Order: sequence, then C-alpha cells, then structure tokens
Amino acid sequence: MQKEIIDKPLLQRLEEVKDKIGNTPLVKIENLYNKPGVSIYAKQEWKQLGGSVKARAAYNIIRSAIENNELTSDKILLDATSGNTGIAYASIAKELGIQVALCLPGNASKERKEILENLGVQIIYTSPFEGTDGAQEEARALAANEPGKYFYADQYKNNNNWKAHYLFTAEEILKDVPGITHFVAGLGTTGTFIGTSRRLKELKQGIQYISLQPDSALHGLEGWKHLETAAVPAIYDATVADENLQVSTEAAYEILKKAIKLEGLHLSPSSAANLAGAIQVAEKIEQGTIVTVLPDNADKYSEVIKRLV
Repeated sequence: MQKEIIDKPLLQRLEEVKDKIGNTPLVKIENLYNKPGVSIYAKQEWKQLGGSVKARAAYNIIRSAIENNELTSDKILLDATSGNTGIAYASIAKELGIQVALCLPGNASKERKEILENLGVQIIYTSPFEGTDGAQEEARALAANEPGKYFYADQYKNNNNWKAHYLFTAEEILKDVPGITHFVAGLGTTGTFIGTSRRLKELKQGIQYISLQPDSALHGLEGWKHLETAAVPAIYDATVADENLQVSTEAAYEILKKAIKLEGLHLSPSSAANLAGAIQVAEKIEQGTIVTVLPDNADKYSEVIKRLV
C-alpha cells in the first residue's frame, strides 16, 4: 500500500502547536534610554514555545517539510545549531512525537546542552573552534551519508526560515507599532532581519532598515555572525539593509547589566546587543520610532550573567 503524500497525524498535531508560536508582546524601553521625540520598542521573543525567536523559523521549516512529505514520523529531523533553533526544533518535535538530532558546537552554554538533553535530542558535538560553520559541515556529511534516515532542515539555506518572519513577524510589528520608522536586528542565520524587512517594505513606505553585526570575529554574542569572516548564510541578502552597524560584546554586556536594573528585563547577550544597536540608531536621529527584537532572555546564560552582575 502506497504511503499517503502527507503524514496526516503529524499535520494535525502541528496545527495544535500553531497557537504557541508568535504573537509575542512588545515592551517600550523607557528608563534604559530616553530621548525626546524618539521611542524604542522591543519584541519579547522568548514568550513562545521553545523560548526564543527561533521558534518561528523552526515551526515554519517543520510545517513545510511535513506538507511536502520531506519529514515523516519515521525520519529524524537533523540540523546544525548554536542552541536556540535546536531547542525550538526539539520543543516542537516533542509535541509532534518526532526525533531530533543536532550538531552543536562544544562550547554551547551548559544550560542549552541540558535543555536539549532533557528534550531527548541526540546531540553530536562539534569543534568549539569552528562554531556553527563546523556544525553545518558535520550535519551536511551526516545527511549525505544517510539521506533516508534524516530530514536535513538546513536552517541557513532554508527559505522557510526568513519566510516565517515575512509571513508573521512583520505584520505583528506593524499592527502593534503602526508608526514604526526604523527596524533594527542582528544577523545570525539572518532570517529575522531579512524576512521582517522584506515584508515591512511591502506594507509601509519610509521605514529604515538597519542590520547589526559583531565588531570582530572574536566576539561573545552567541548566535550572531561576523559576516566578513564567517560562512555567509545562503538566505542572506545584502541589498535589504539601508545601513549596517557594528556592536561590541562589551557594549552589549553593559546594556545587559543596565536592562536588569532599569527595565527589569533579564536579557541574553544577543538581545542586549539588539538594544545596543537600537540605541546607536536613536543617537543619530531627532525623531522616530525604532523597533527591534529580543531573541531570548537570560534563562540559558546564567554563567554569563553571574560574571557581569
């Protein structure tokens, strides 16, 4: 008997997960930075299943794979990750009843490793010196050697990554902040910035798009890429940004400390870096409404936070 084109039980369970993804709340930054005529809003992306912005891309990648019969209940979802996308995959997969294997750099935070282990993920540790670039090489090799065993999600090349933000994140932002004048976000897989910006360009004229990168190859902003020295994700489009700014790890850590005291926000380094970039933009304008995203909170970075506060 021929297998159905779509694994219907998986698709049904996926529909039940849908309401746990996206529609994250915004917070207005009022004490950390204040300038007459300029407002900064930040989207709290940890307030969804999986605890980070990566839930959006993970869900969209999984949904498309199931609909196209690339991922079924008898295949293992495989990808490379620095942690957050892997946690998102695993959180969604647990509710669907599918297996996950992840190639993870050995220097990922202790909390991320523990979360993935508790979610039942098969972790393949890769060189801490090669970062996610090395993890991608290992994942590609595994997928090539056993194509029938794995669905290789390949988040850095998968267009469903940026499309998740094109389809949902941009419209959520415009609904909540119709007066947005600047969108600011860091580059990792680049999906958040590329997808959100592309859709906002279609929905409203006059918004400025500013991408952020670490200021050096040796940085402490986990999940971010220094594109001059790292493998550039295939989904990245350099024509989308109106401006590119650099953020130092030190500046991000300083914002991280201040956000706890002044806003009551316990942020990850990458979230603090996005705020640091938004403040850079705010310093350069006399009037405007800036929106950024806070990819995750401090839950997975206790060792970093202890050293700082």
